[in-house]
Amino acid sequence: MSNAEDITPSPYRRTHTCGELRPTHVGANVVLTGWVNTYRDHGTGLIFIDLRDRYGLTQVVFEKGESPEELLTRSDKLRGEDVIAVEGKVRIRKGGPNPKLETGEIEVVVTRLELLNKTDTPPFVPDETTDLPNEELRLKYRYIDLRRPTMQRILSKRHRVMQVTRRYFDEHGFLEVETPILYKSTPEGAREFLVPSRHQPSDWYALPQSPQLFKQILMVSGCDRYMQICRCFRDEDPRADRQAEFSQIDLEMSFVQRDDVMNLIEGFIRRLWKEVAGFDPPPFPRMKYRDAMERFGIDRPDTRFDLFIQDISDIAAKTDFKVFKDALAKGADAPRYASRRGVVKAIRVPAGGGAEKLTRKLTDGYSEWIKGFGAGGVAVVKLNAQGTFETGIAKFVEVPGIKEEFISTLALKPGDTVLFVADTYAIATKSIGELRLKIARDVGLVPPSGPEGGPWNFLWVIDFPMFERNKETGKWVASHHPFTAPLPEQQKKFVEASLDDDDTIESMVSAGYDVVLNGSEIGGGSIRIHDQAVQSKVFALLGLTPEQAKEKFSFLLEALRYGAPPHGGLAFGLDRLVMHLVGTDNIRDVIAFPKTQTGADLMTRAPSHVTDQQLKDLHVKSTWVPTPKT
Repeated sequence: MSNAEDITPSPYRRTHTCGELRPTHVGANVVLTGWVNTYRDHGTGLIFIDLRDRYGLTQVVFEKGESPEELLTRSDKLRGEDVIAVEGKVRIRKGGPNPKLETGEIEVVVTRLELLNKTDTPPFVPDETTDLPNEELRLKYRYIDLRRPTMQRILSKRHRVMQVTRRYFDEHGFLEVETPILYKSTPEGAREFLVPSRHQPSDWYALPQSPQLFKQILMVSGCDRYMQICRCFRDEDPRADRQAEFSQIDLEMSFVQRDDVMNLIEGFIRRLWKEVAGFDPPPFPRMKYRDAMERFGIDRPDTRFDLFIQDISDIAAKTDFKVFKDALAKGADAPRYASRRGVVKAIRVPAGGGAEKLTRKLTDGYSEWIKGFGAGGVAVVKLNAQGTFETGIAKFVEVPGIKEEFISTLALKPGDTVLFVADTYAIATKSIGELRLKIARDVGLVPPSGPEGGPWNFLWVIDFPMFERNKETGKWVASHHPFTAPLPEQQKKFVEASLDDDDTIESMVSAGYDVVLNGSEIGGGSIRIHDQAVQSKVFALLGLTPEQAKEKFSFLLEALRYGAPPHGGLAFGLDRLVMHLVGTDNIRDVIAFPKTQTGADLMTRAPSHVTDQQLKDLHVKSTWVPTPKT
């Protein structure tokens, strides 16, 4: 470290940023400030420094005969990440232009240098030319990691997303209203973060999982159009695309139908991508939930590649393959799409479109892998060059009549491979949907996307089921959330349905809608329930007694009795939007101060211990017992 007297507060203010100077500035006297990015001593009275700030890099030169002699001596002590101010004259770069830099045609010959702060040796260098350290080190020294130009560009792009958002919705009459962070616990959703109340010793706040109920109350209040960029909290295990603390673009509108919301939101996304990414998306296609599940096996289909799922139950029933017959015997009396009904589903991988990469080892591995989704395994068959089925279950489909029907239904050609999953509709559909994605990754069908010019495939998914069975408890749960309305034409049928009429309940279709981009849900919403009788029926179906519903949601049920308008809205995951726009699959790249997979902040060392007195003041006592050391 240098002595304190070597560090002089600068009386100068910068005149330009390090990404600003061009040949039009030649001859100008300028002041630049920033960090020493790289240092090069040519040993002949010539020292080059790339000076960096968040706007870019500028080469500054200490040159014998042009810079004062004492500057050559002082500049020789500079090292990477020192903070300096320099004054000098702009000239055309003597060594020729550097096309990699926006400022690559000029350089600044230094006539004055001030060391503003000398750095310790940093744990890693925040530039783009060296390999990144492990993520743990990056998060511990996040203030250094954020100096990297890539991270600065991401923060800048996130800022632009927020500004475009506010401008667009302001233009369309939305009010930005802040909703509470300290909220009431409603534990039907994800696990909540709880906050003790000092003034009400036996009661607790919860941090909001979303502002859902408050924005509905705002519609009852006559707000008409609401938006907010808000913080939300879910005490769940973080994943690559999820954090326990995240940002949401939250919206709600009154006196609207589903198309009104979807058209306005589609306009926003198209504006956002055009302004931030320079890409003008075409109109979004709309796909019904049932079609998405039938063709793709997932309600957020990735439509960038053509691997389609087909239900071949009718043909499979004609074979003697026991696995197929056992699956089809399940729930045979149930309606076609009932979750308990047995089905057989197939994916055709075409010759020249990935089939040649599906080795025996790979397909054998799928049978074990798919068990993680509840299925028993994967059956495989290949159509060889002679038009004969081979491998796997070939003997069960290489049967006159059955063979021709398989080939015709699946449009098979020599060299194609077919993979089958047989189980209940719920298990088989989910399993083969995940298998489709895995096959696409394994054989290289998934194209890159993002700012490098890869495809951005947007679509709407609509007509979701209102309810589904929880696999563990067997109880009905809301597919979106319990405030989602049924389609208008189904509302009367729902209100009149018996709570134990499973087939009718399972057939209920909601007025919900999701925006999907490249297989990722980036936003979801619905028309809300504005009728108190319908809302009470939903709560009853979900297992809440009238007393429990009143305890948890009395303010909402009361509000719905006092002139609640028809209303609907949507919420976007802001972090996911930015992930797509910058081309990363790691959510921690687009958040300034993210948490680790265990929810820890390595820089501030949160969460941390608190004192016994703090707990006592909050009327809280810890029951945690440390594990004895061995």
